[in-house]
Amino acid sequence: MTVNHDSDVLIIGSGAAGLTSALNLCDQFSINILSKSKLTEGATFYAQGGIAAVLDNKDSIDSHVNDTLIAGAGLCNEQAVRFTVENSREAIEWLIKQGVDFSKEPSSIDSNGYHLTKEGGHSYRRIIHSADATGKAVQTTLSDQILQQPNIEIFERYNAVDLITSHKMGIIGHENRVLGAYAFNRNTKKVEVFKAKYVILATGGASKVYLYTSNPDVSSGDGIAMAWRSGCRIANMEFNQFHPTCLFHSKAHSFLITEALRGEGAYLKLPDGERFMPRFDKRAELAPRDIVARAIDHEIKRLGIECVYLDISHKDDAFIKSHFPTIYERLLALNIDITKQPIPVVPAAHYTCGGVVVDLNAKTDLKHLYAIGEVAFTGLHGANRMASNSLLECLVYAQAAAESIKLNDHKINRIDVEIPPWDESKVSDSDEEVIVSHNWHELRHLMWNYVGIVRTTKRLERAQRRIALLKQEVKEYYSNFKVSSNLLELRNLLTVAELIIECAMRRRESRGLHYTLDYPDTDQAAKDTIVSKLD
Repeated sequence: MTVNHDSDVLIIGSGAAGLTSALNLCDQFSINILSKSKLTEGATFYAQGGIAAVLDNKDSIDSHVNDTLIAGAGLCNEQAVRFTVENSREAIEWLIKQGVDFSKEPSSIDSNGYHLTKEGGHSYRRIIHSADATGKAVQTTLSDQILQQPNIEIFERYNAVDLITSHKMGIIGHENRVLGAYAFNRNTKKVEVFKAKYVILATGGASKVYLYTSNPDVSSGDGIAMAWRSGCRIANMEFNQFHPTCLFHSKAHSFLITEALRGEGAYLKLPDGERFMPRFDKRAELAPRDIVARAIDHEIKRLGIECVYLDISHKDDAFIKSHFPTIYERLLALNIDITKQPIPVVPAAHYTCGGVVVDLNAKTDLKHLYAIGEVAFTGLHGANRMASNSLLECLVYAQAAAESIKLNDHKINRIDVEIPPWDESKVSDSDEEVIVSHNWHELRHLMWNYVGIVRTTKRLERAQRRIALLKQEVKEYYSNFKVSSNLLELRNLLTVAELIIECAMRRRESRGLHYTLDYPDTDQAAKDTIVSKLD
């Protein structure tokens, strides 16, 4: 028998975006939160650097906006950028009120005692942080607050399967709207029904589609795929940010080395100790991420080496240990002393700049469905996300979504419809999980090799053909066997891969994170790549 849950708001995802929206709504609404793993697991928890915000009197909103527009390679939506930056101070003040312990700087006057660091693309020190584990501080603080709220119920180890909409239920008399979602309970291995007046997608990005990624395992593009299947437009999926510096080590596959190291003076070097970034950009190590990642990729391929090195050992030992305690301890456990040795690094898939199209209120094309954080396409990041703007976007748009729901709720009537239980009568347990495992492996390899940092039309076409075959295999598997976490994620990532390739093939230029050898120049006119099921 299918288990049913009912709430005013269903939030799918438990990172900074999801928890911020929940805390801004729970005084007026009942809320269910679906978390794929533990409440504290997710991309937010592993974010090291910090949050960009205009907090110093020497800084300005116009400067932060301008830096973001430049990093975005002419493709940012200036209205979205200004909206986000103008709300940055309020977002940080809200986090401080929740109890986030940001690093202090006793000598600081203009930033109210908080230490601000500088990262690539920024003109000023505007990154507020909690040592080198900002995401952990934000995630744990917000989680603690969530656990104290009586109106919030948390469901850990749940994979959302698909959105439930009025049209899918056969209610055709009015505009299509979301009614909830089916979710797979990994504890019981059963699919449950979550009915809600509003649904907020806060599922994060899709970097797990690549072989090498800095993201945790939960980043499998679920929200993007579900929104696409429900008729929402998706935009700019060709812009996958590859973080330039992920640790290259056999015992640490996804450990990110924060950009703040370069902000505090670390150099990128070849194995012989030569610095190479000045040859690629006058900003050297502080150039935007797309430039740094391509430069590293170029040098690795040119020299046939496995990695390059990030070196901060010329700085004072005490400075390194106090500013980067997490990285220092983690690497010391791997026999790398960053006060004396350079760090082996490679680029890795890090951030999905495209996503589900939303407006300034985080509304999608589907009525009562919101998307916030990395799952959403707001227009903030353009063709390349500037460092530390991501957590800021989570906070600002989570609060915008909450305000929109509060403001409009009195106009909304519930649709009183009986949602049918998940039907497993025609499927069986699979005895061929190896198929899912094999397809996982093949998908991530082909995306890394054919749809990576440098692309060609021929590579994209090869990837497109193989993705189509994999999708057909998984469709047959999905139709005949009971769902599992791996199957659901593979199904979603194949959809995301298809969208990435489609967007990349439509963009016949090189811009920001999308670089193709067949169209190396940048067009004068900048246009978003928006795909729709109606195309």
